[in-house]
Amino acid sequence: MGSTDNASEASGSPIQNAVKQYGITKPLSSAGPTNADLQRTAELEKFLVEAGLYESEEETTKRQKVLLEIERICKEWVKQLTLQRGYTDQMVEEANAVIFTFGSYRLGVHGPGADLDTLCVGPSYVNREEDFFMVLHDLLAENEEVSELHPVPDAHVPVMKFKFRGISIDLLYASVSLLVVPQDLDISQQSVLYNIDEATVRSLNGCRVADMILRLVPDVKSFRTTLRCLKYWAKRRGVYSNVTGFLGGVNLALLVARVCQFYPNAVPSMLVSRFFRVYTQWRWPNPVMLCAIEANEELGFTVWDPRKFHGDRKHLMPIITPAYPCMNSSYNVSSSTLRVMMEQFNHANKICQEIEMNKAAWSALFEPYQFFEAYKNYLQVEVAAADVEDHRLWKGWVESRLRQLTLKIERDTCYKLQCHPYPYEFTDTSKQVPHCAFFMGLSRKEGVQVQDGQQFDIRATVDEFRLDVNMYMYWKPGMEVYVSHIRRKNIPSFVFPEGYKRPRPVRAHNPDRSGVAASPCSQSDGGSSPAGGSLKRKRDGDNDYASAKQQKWIPPESDLGNQDMNGDLIPCPIRAHHPDRPGVAASPCSQSDGGASPAVGSLKRKRDGDNDYGTSAKHQKQGSPESDLGNRDLSGGLMLASCSKLNGDTVLSGNEEGTLAGDFEVSLSLSLSLYFYHLYLKGEHLFFSMIKNMYLVKRSHAIS
Repeated sequence: MGSTDNASEASGSPIQNAVKQYGITKPLSSAGPTNADLQRTAELEKFLVEAGLYESEEETTKRQKVLLEIERICKEWVKQLTLQRGYTDQMVEEANAVIFTFGSYRLGVHGPGADLDTLCVGPSYVNREEDFFMVLHDLLAENEEVSELHPVPDAHVPVMKFKFRGISIDLLYASVSLLVVPQDLDISQQSVLYNIDEATVRSLNGCRVADMILRLVPDVKSFRTTLRCLKYWAKRRGVYSNVTGFLGGVNLALLVARVCQFYPNAVPSMLVSRFFRVYTQWRWPNPVMLCAIEANEELGFTVWDPRKFHGDRKHLMPIITPAYPCMNSSYNVSSSTLRVMMEQFNHANKICQEIEMNKAAWSALFEPYQFFEAYKNYLQVEVAAADVEDHRLWKGWVESRLRQLTLKIERDTCYKLQCHPYPYEFTDTSKQVPHCAFFMGLSRKEGVQVQDGQQFDIRATVDEFRLDVNMYMYWKPGMEVYVSHIRRKNIPSFVFPEGYKRPRPVRAHNPDRSGVAASPCSQSDGGSSPAGGSLKRKRDGDNDYASAKQQKWIPPESDLGNQDMNGDLIPCPIRAHHPDRPGVAASPCSQSDGGASPAVGSLKRKRDGDNDYGTSAKHQKQGSPESDLGNRDLSGGLMLASCSKLNGDTVLSGNEEGTLAGDFEVSLSLSLSLYFYHLYLKGEHLFFSMIKNMYLVKRSHAIS
């Protein structure tokens, strides 16, 4: 394979490191480790081994064999194309392709079951669009050892994803301006960048960046141990996902490498502690750079430069890649995800200080983050498809757009409502169709004063997100996405590990609200207890609420405008037969699992000048029973079929005088919905009465 493996040998002795300067500034400290530091490093390395972060020799050998087999397939593919295009026998004999690795495998920090990031470099006459994504794709599809083959030609970095002998492979392709690709090609040289497009540059840069990182750190072994440790920490604390707006593998590698440059003689235990010390004090958006940004007017590729490009000034956490053309590897970071990361950095910094004072063990640093206990309000994004393969593709697309939902919510609430996207999916195995769910924690920005009755209306924001997601190029019938607001106590049980017991919600009795009517549907704040607590509910084994007892029914025409003591509308318990869904009752109430949109929310409503909804409504497509994955009862989940198509109708209220002080209440403006529903029933009755009268008149004329 390629010659990039030579870079892994680059490391320096402590004496050399004390003299040589790494990076664009002098070291912060050239001090070496104490005996206590060496002891803590040994304890850390032991912890990482016991945590199962190193793959076995058997798996390492298997990866190497898979790489050799992929390289053999690519070489045969290039020779076949060379022969078909009429080149000479000598050209066919010399035709070649070279496989390079990048990512965690190239950096030497991959763990068991990790993806294998690979790059195929081929000659100039073998292109990406037809030869790679069609001819090579077909060759791989015919191979019995290849499964889950999925080409993504329109990605920012075009990639072919598949599994080979059970190992996940991401295969990129770069066509360089050479007729014959030498086996010892050095892609770190800028000469390989001549006469290629930007997609090819991005494909090459994964390998080029990995090689430069290994060249720019003082001690590769210490760098690898520290990076492996911090990757594990980021995953445990829920901040490891570049696509969601957190840290990816390259981002984290660059941050760790910079700390290694600051402390060239430090051992891993020192570097982990210094990592959090440095980045809790870092003044973002000052960029993190391993070397000076290099420009090349001859090649002419765009490099990161906030002085020149307005878009680069908006980057919140610039982490710059060292290889030309230098780019910001963390452009996905938003204000909300930066806030979450800084909170986690501060939390870890305190624990590291305790570890250095022998007041805590390394295990304390890696305690998993209790995301579902951190917030009172969440957005649930459910993804469903007709079969497993469609769901895999659809889920990947929706996950890649979650960052946009975070940005849209920040934008539309003037950054007063903060989102914490959790980068992991949860699967409900009880569903009849392939299904998973993503979650976002919601909280009001600290220090923001919210006036009584003020609401955060994100219905239009969620609708915009759903429209964006449904523009998926490979969309098929059955691919559905549902967005709903839920309260902490209504989080579905499938997100919790087996044996986990959720804290029981504390429900204080409010004597001032004893006379307020309660509804069998959860309040529109997303599932908080009914007004006055007059509705007694029984818990089942899941800690969700079971069936509700009888209660006085309130007709819709009398309930228009009924409000609880907080000023939030109380939905009334109307249930009507849905003509398109035999046997399924549609409810105008909000979904009980957290205030997803009302059933009659399937009407598109027009805003008036007051930002409330006006009186006009347009017909919108109803969800089919097959596609409505989330039908649940009043025990705390998605409620009834017609709610599925407008799950974005979510309004968050920052009423300080609410049931939970300083928390959000969800108001779904159901009175207007009920009003439209009531008019619909009256209109239907008048229509059939008119038909009946016409029939009777016609019949009387016929008799006479």
